Amino acid sequence: MARPKTHRLIHTPPLYKGFKPIGVMGRDLVTLEMSLDEYEAIRLADYEGLSQEEAAVEMEISRSTFARLIESARRKSSQFLIQGKRLVIGGGPVHFRENLLQCHDCHRIFPLSMGETINSCSSCGSTNLIDLAGGYGHGRCCQEKS
Repeated sequence: MARPKTHRLIHTPPLYKGFKPIGVMGRDLVTLEMSLDEYEAIRLADYEGLSQEEAAVEMEISRSTFARLIESARRKSSQFLIQGKRLVIGGGPVHFRENLLQCHDCHRIFPLSMGETINSCSSCGSTNLIDLAGGYGHGRCCQEKS
């Protein structure tokens, strides 16, 4: 029997849950699913420029596990770009270190510690705020982990 996966730490939830080529209906595309930990591997290695060792420490996983994640994430990213597939981000055994709220009206983004709350947008005063970690099914579990 396989060992259960430990939860990987993700800095913040992604701003977008998916991407698709312009001019093609999403329902007509093959969908690739990228897990949240694969997304974080791409963010740390390719966007932040961390070494595999540094990124593995950040996610609290082994370097070999990080190497498998980044290889899988890069394969999916290249299939998305070259083959024109739809890319959907979500799922996987993760906890977020921090959360993001986005104002639905003016689109301002507010970084928050897990468990911290705000009730209205400081830019436009709207109370129509989107909890990005909550959109991935996280919140209380990540607060307890912090």
